[in-house]
Amino acid sequence: MEDSSAVVPVVCYFDPACPFAWVTSRWLLEVERLRPIDLTFRIMSLSVLNEHRELEPWYREFNDRAWGPARVCAAAEAGHGTAILRDLYTALGERIHRAGDKDYSAVIAAALDELGLPASLAEAATGDRFDAALRASHQAAQDAVGEEAGTPVVTVDGAAFFGPVLTAAPTGEAAGRLFDAVRTLAGLRAFAELKRGRGALDLA
Repeated sequence: MEDSSAVVPVVCYFDPACPFAWVTSRWLLEVERLRPIDLTFRIMSLSVLNEHRELEPWYREFNDRAWGPARVCAAAEAGHGTAILRDLYTALGERIHRAGDKDYSAVIAAALDELGLPASLAEAATGDRFDAALRASHQAAQDAVGEEAGTPVVTVDGAAFFGPVLTAAPTGEAAGRLFDAVRTLAGLRAFAELKRGRGALDLA
């Protein structure tokens, strides 16, 4: 039987442009208040995942633009450590997902300013200097799942999943119960997949 008091290591791999990752990350922050978890944020990239795929034009445009915020996260992590990703992701996500601001140049500049990070980090958005680090972190997420997967990737007790994909972040004990269920599935090696329609939330 699981020890509900033991601290559970949880890693959330996110692409800052992805609305699904954003909702899952907000759920995990709620879980952090309710369950003994050690939550870490790491970067992955839909741009890397999809760079050689044939996509519908709107989704190709989304992926091409998503390089910018992901590269800035990689640059910030390289200069300030992995812990900076938690606050930087929130600063970016509040603007991109809550405020609906898709002007990534403005979003990046405002997020860096909010956190007191060097404005020069924004230069990473349009260059490839930190692409190797971004690709390595992305690959760590893929390796954890064991196959190609989109974002979010979440690891619980060392077991990795694509998802859970949520259309809204549960709060209160509903968030805790969902985490308990995910942890139960994480502990079952025979479990592989569970899926249904995503509902209203859409990348478009």
